[in-house]
Amino acid sequence: MGTELSYALSKLHMLSTSDYASVVSMNIFVALLCTCIVIGHLLEENRWVNESITALFIGVCTGVVILLQSRGKSSHLLVFSEDLFFIYLLPPIIFNAGFQVKKKRFFVNFMTIMLFGAVGTLINCSIITFGVIQIFKRMGVGKSLEMGDYLAIGAIFAATDSVCTLQVLNQDETPLLYSLVFGEGVVNDATSVVLFNAIKSFDLDIIDHRIGLHFFGNFFYLFIASTMLGVLAGLLSAYIIKTLYIGRHSTDREVALMMLMAYLSYILAELWYLSGILTVFFCGIVMSHYTWHNVTESSRITTKHAFATLSFVLETFIFLYVGMDALDIEKWRFVSDRPKTSVAVSSVLLGLVLAGRAAFVFPLSFLSNLTKKSQSEKISFREQVIIWWAGLMRGAVSMALAYNQFTLSGHTELRTNAIMITSTITVVLVSTVVFGLMTKPLIRFLLPVSPPPKRKNSLGNMESSNNPPKSITVPFLGGSHDSENELDGNEDHRPNTIRALLSSSTHNVHHLWRTFDNSIMRPVFGGRGFVPVDTTSPTGSQQWH
Repeated sequence: MGTELSYALSKLHMLSTSDYASVVSMNIFVALLCTCIVIGHLLEENRWVNESITALFIGVCTGVVILLQSRGKSSHLLVFSEDLFFIYLLPPIIFNAGFQVKKKRFFVNFMTIMLFGAVGTLINCSIITFGVIQIFKRMGVGKSLEMGDYLAIGAIFAATDSVCTLQVLNQDETPLLYSLVFGEGVVNDATSVVLFNAIKSFDLDIIDHRIGLHFFGNFFYLFIASTMLGVLAGLLSAYIIKTLYIGRHSTDREVALMMLMAYLSYILAELWYLSGILTVFFCGIVMSHYTWHNVTESSRITTKHAFATLSFVLETFIFLYVGMDALDIEKWRFVSDRPKTSVAVSSVLLGLVLAGRAAFVFPLSFLSNLTKKSQSEKISFREQVIIWWAGLMRGAVSMALAYNQFTLSGHTELRTNAIMITSTITVVLVSTVVFGLMTKPLIRFLLPVSPPPKRKNSLGNMESSNNPPKSITVPFLGGSHDSENELDGNEDHRPNTIRALLSSSTHNVHHLWRTFDNSIMRPVFGGRGFVPVDTTSPTGSQQWH
């Protein structure tokens, strides 16, 4: 009896010690997040550094301190898990991306975005896969790698990380660039994940002439089904909130329902083996177009800032952890006797990333320009260079996919797998820091922007038109960019060339959609012009204007 009691007490002590250590780790991590936010604010006007690089640098420094204190046993406070990343961290970031997108500009450039995000990713993946097959075998690295591993490497390093770039691109100064880089980044991530999952689901040991058709058929099915699920989830939330007038009794329920419906769409997509990224992105777009206009004014303000704040904190969290994980001693121990091999593999991967992106950005930009009628709508060579540069950074999606492919429950047991993990970490660090540091100076060099003109205030004094804080100017649905004005007024454009025909088709589709939206969709699902029930009104009626 005494032995059992002592054993139970020892277990209880171990549990309490473990819980205490977890609490301490979380406190330190939250303190580091606060530090990243403060330093990011102080460096806001810096032409080189942005918040992503700041979080990455603080993560590396923290990893060094933890590594020294633990005497080389660990470098991070939390254990990375691709499930943690894909299930909890990524959905709010992607949803907010869809929720705040300038829809009109996004859909006007939709074909170009899909060219870059889907077709470009396939080209990039193919080039990287072909390159690693040819080079790794000559280096003696690919002896234990199979065809599925090579294809997975292509998908891993085809996934861009545009978060760092979007922090320095301005939607008002460079609207076309922002729209293309932003849209391509989201579609690229979704395409890379869909490709990765499709590769893992196929038995590549048995290859026949039908596997290619089956592969692309599966890919397009996942793409279309994921998009439709997100659209349906957004429409369902809009219909429920418009029909039940939830804001009459509780604005908190409106906000909670929007959040939960968006997350439910993501979880359903993962449950049905679809792309949760695409689903939650298009759910955010539909919610911004319909659901957001159906809620009360206080709920609109709450959702705008809640979604943006959550996305910002999680982005900082990811970069902070990636910085810590860069010094994980377990992974580096496998390659400590062959550091030259790890450096060579990282250099090869960086070179293939550079070449693979150039191979599709410039040719696809040329094709896109053929469909543009106006010179202002075309992508200039300087803008093409920035688009190429903006997609060179690799981030958390590449890390998560690499962990999924080359680790078992977060641990690396094979030398080749360890080399691939450490090389992925190196590529993420080098690309984020080097390319991220150079992005803002490159944009200012290639696309110089004249300072904003000064204007007179009501008292006649001159004042510069400085932008208000980001939290106010973030284009969450509203404003002139999403207006329903005609693109070309009532002019009759009759195409007389192939280029004019392709260009006019975009405007015709937009006009047809706007007509369908106004006559059918909005009366059912609400949206701009719909006034929800006003609890302060004597009648409490809703109306259209």
